[in-house]
Amino acid sequence: MVTRHSVASEEVRVLPHEPSDASIWDAVGEVADPEVPVLTIADLGVLRGVRHEGDEVVVTITPTYSGCPAMDLIRHEVELTLRSLHVDGRVETVLSPAWTTDWMSEAGKAKLTEYGIAPPTGTRAVGGPVSVSLTIRCPLCGSPDTAELSRFGSTSCKSLWRCNSCREPFDHFKDL
Repeated sequence: MVTRHSVASEEVRVLPHEPSDASIWDAVGEVADPEVPVLTIADLGVLRGVRHEGDEVVVTITPTYSGCPAMDLIRHEVELTLRSLHVDGRVETVLSPAWTTDWMSEAGKAKLTEYGIAPPTGTRAVGGPVSVSLTIRCPLCGSPDTAELSRFGSTSCKSLWRCNSCREPFDHFKDL
C-alpha cells in the first residue's frame, strides 16, 4: 500500500516499510515442523538463509533427510508467511552441505525433551564421526536405563526406545 501526502503543494509518495532480512528470518523461522509441531524450522536448523536477489527475497531451507515428506508443507508455509509480509519471494532447497543435528538449537532440543522426545546427544567433529552416548536418557523420567526397540520410529528422523525404569516408550531424535 502506497500512501500519499501533500507537502507545500507537492505530492510525496511514501512507500510502506519493507521488512528487513532479519525480520523476514524471524517470521519464516516460526514455521512449525509438521512432523514435530513443537519445533520451528529455525529450532531445527532447517532454515539456512534469507537474502535479497534484486526485488525478490530468497529463503533457503535444507531438509533433515533428502526426500523428507515434510519439506513440501514447510515450503508452502514459508511461501504463505512471505505473502503475509507482502514480500515477493521464493523458497530454495539446498542439499549441500547436508543437514546435521548440530544445526539444532539448544532451545529446540529442550522443546523436544518437554514434548517427550529424547533429543540428539552427539556432536559431529568437522569431517569426522558423530560421537554418541551409550545410553539415551528417558525424556519422561530422566533415567539412563533405556533400550532401543527399533531403529525406525514414527518418522525417518526418529528411533523408538523404552525406559526400563518407568516402562514408557519414547522417540529419540537420531543423531546425524
